[in-house]
Amino acid sequence: MVFTVMAALAEMELAIKRERIVASASKRRAAGKDLGGRRPRFTESQILNARRLVNAGESATQVARDLNISCATLYRRIAELGA
Repeated sequence: MVFTVMAALAEMELAIKRERIVASASKRRAAGKDLGGRRPRFTESQILNARRLVNAGESATQVARDLNISCATLYRRIAELGA
């Protein structure tokens, strides 16, 4: 019986915590604030410069190697920013 009560309290506490987290994330989204998470390794300007180099004739492989990323990542990041 004691374990049942403890389990019920733990579930209730988890539900309350989840509600607080969801409410906080919603408020931060509405305010346009950062939600945390991993920061981008490269800035938009770095990717735009890489795109400029590729368009100028530099090989994408060499540009990716200089940035220490794969070609697929380079192409994906360029596509994310738009052509």
